[in-house]
Amino acid sequence: MGLKKITKMITEMKLNLSKQTISIVLIVVILAVTINSYFIIELNNSIKNVAHNSTFNYVIFKQDNIYKAKNQINNQVVFESTNASFVLNQAIAAGNSLYLEEGDYYLSSSILILNKNNLKISSDKAKIFGNGNKIIIFGKDYSSSQYNQLTDLEILNTTLRVENSFGTTISNIIFKNCTTAIEVANTNTWSEATKIVDSHFINCTKSIVFKTPINRASGSYASSEIKRCFFNIPDNSLGIQIENLAEFSDGQIQTVRLWMGEYGETNQIGILVNGSMFQTLLWGVVFESFANTPSNIYAMSIGETTDPVPILSEGISFLGNWTAKIHNPYNIWIPGTGGVFKEENKAINIGLNDNYSISTSFHIRPLRITSFKPKIQVSGSLENNEIISIKLRLLFIDNTYSPISVEKTFVNTISLWLTDDDLLKLLPSQNIIWAIEIEAKSNLSNTHAIVLFSIYGTTT
Repeated sequence: MGLKKITKMITEMKLNLSKQTISIVLIVVILAVTINSYFIIELNNSIKNVAHNSTFNYVIFKQDNIYKAKNQINNQVVFESTNASFVLNQAIAAGNSLYLEEGDYYLSSSILILNKNNLKISSDKAKIFGNGNKIIIFGKDYSSSQYNQLTDLEILNTTLRVENSFGTTISNIIFKNCTTAIEVANTNTWSEATKIVDSHFINCTKSIVFKTPINRASGSYASSEIKRCFFNIPDNSLGIQIENLAEFSDGQIQTVRLWMGEYGETNQIGILVNGSMFQTLLWGVVFESFANTPSNIYAMSIGETTDPVPILSEGISFLGNWTAKIHNPYNIWIPGTGGVFKEENKAINIGLNDNYSISTSFHIRPLRITSFKPKIQVSGSLENNEIISIKLRLLFIDNTYSPISVEKTFVNTISLWLTDDDLLKLLPSQNIIWAIEIEAKSNLSNTHAIVLFSIYGTTT
């Protein structure tokens, strides 16, 4: 064999080996990429499933216009339908925690969360289009429906109703274009400790309503909270409503902002009160009006059956133009920290035979008195040798009384203001005034005298 032929054979062998090597390398690279991608996808799915499995019984999702509920224990789809209401109701009845995947859910009927405790429905960007239907958290009484949670949803044209339920939490929800976004109702026992937090109400006719109780239910919505919420209020609409006989007591409306006048300039109310807001505190609430020529635009409107209105605490702001900041046609007392008060001509019982009557107590709870100026008036007719005595003392928050009492005597009709020296005698070194107690007596067995007490002061 010649040298040239041997050289040619060696060259051809090298070329073939080179091609084979390149092919092998390419195959290895492709396999590596494919395997790597597979593991990445499986890892993501695994992480996602583990996250869901650790928290939720069912994951709800939409696939090819079919709504499906996957059981996270066996990883099987157990409910499916073109009807989102059917799938959601089945999953709620079967489990206690649901996660809605991102997507649009169209309701054809209402969703019922019946006699559930500690149920949780959560999502990330799921939108529920209610078509006027409701999501109802219902208990036969408050003990049958407790500590349920809805979070991280967008709810459109839907009412979320909380009925006979305790400790419901509604958080991180956007409500849009709802006739009534949230209604809390008592039809048997009560619905207390409802928390509505970190939510936004946009273009709703009524955003939050505490309903008049029915069927002899309690009116109590006590210890409820509305915190860090935002309201965009259109014409002929309101933000928060307390209906007649509803008792939103001992609660808080805190760090809330209500925007008005941006979608028109007529018939808008931030907070409408017709029931009770006893000891409910408004703190850090901003009412902001963008109206140039407001017509019936009020930050707060107080109805005739209101008893009492909430306490206006610190950080209350009224920005922009208003028909009235607070519409108060019935002259109901508006309490507030740093506020003023007066009560005039309060009748005091008179004891006979030189014995003081049972004391009459004056207070302005839930606020506390910081300073006051009292006036005593003796009128009517006094008999010869009759002496009317009046004693005043302070009751403090720790159930102790003034170091000494102030006592005044009268032998004729007169009006008398207590002096600063009189008031200073009543004060201890430190304490909080809880009530002012007044007693009166006549030294005779019968009297035609009248004792009236008036007081003017400031609150904290």
